[in-house]
Amino acid sequence: MIRRIIPLVLLSAIVMLSQFAWAHTDEYLATVETLHGGQLRAAGPFHLELVAKDGELTVYVTDHGDNPVPVQGGYGKANIQAGKDGERKAVTLVPENGNIMRASGAFKITPETSVTVFIAIPGHEAQGARFTPLAPKGDGAERGHEHDHDH
Repeated sequence: MIRRIIPLVLLSAIVMLSQFAWAHTDEYLATVETLHGGQLRAAGPFHLELVAKDGELTVYVTDHGDNPVPVQGGYGKANIQAGKDGERKAVTLVPENGNIMRASGAFKITPETSVTVFIAIPGHEAQGARFTPLAPKGDGAERGHEHDHDH
């Protein structure tokens, strides 16, 4: 009897972990409707939502349960690249109230622009994520997975 239970428990754990991993892929997160209309990425224990427009970046930091993570006392940096061989700019992300970090500078956001964000928040390890802020949203329908953090 125990020989049958152990493989079932292991199989269940593998299935649960694979769904958890899938829920945090860039492909899946690109299909999620965000609170502020930005692009969502997982970065360690955080979800980072980047809202990018010409001259301004805003990063909203939440945990995997979508609860705001305070950023006071933290710092960050964003590297902006205009296409594969385009101009690169670096800007400093400054904490604002609550879970918001913001940067501004002389840069344009196009569909080819990539933005790499690095943040350090007191009490947490530094994290980073790469965004293509004007990439079209996927629909996720073909995947058939739901985004659920209650594991």
